[in-house]
Amino acid sequence: MNPMVFAAALFSAISPHAFAQTNSDSETPAIATPDSKNANAPVEGKNSFTEAQATKRFAAAGYSAVGALSLDDKGVWHGMAMKDGKSVRVGLDYQGNVVAQ
Repeated sequence: MNPMVFAAALFSAISPHAFAQTNSDSETPAIATPDSKNANAPVEGKNSFTEAQATKRFAAAGYSAVGALSLDDKGVWHGMAMKDGKSVRVGLDYQGNVVAQ
């Protein structure tokens, strides 16, 4: 059998879940999605979100007038935003978890 055909057949037989990223808590996903959030957020780690992407994440979570963002040494974006007419300190971790602080 051609090695390339064998490799393709082997790869297609592996469950896509074998490649899913997980953390030590099987109930909490490694990456935040619209339907889930890490209960331990904000989580420390290398953050690859740009300031513009962080602003969009806050807006998607219902915050407006996001400003004064800064990335701390733990990899969490912090800033001030408005929600429900109140000024709120917000955070965004590397997993995409948005939290009010």
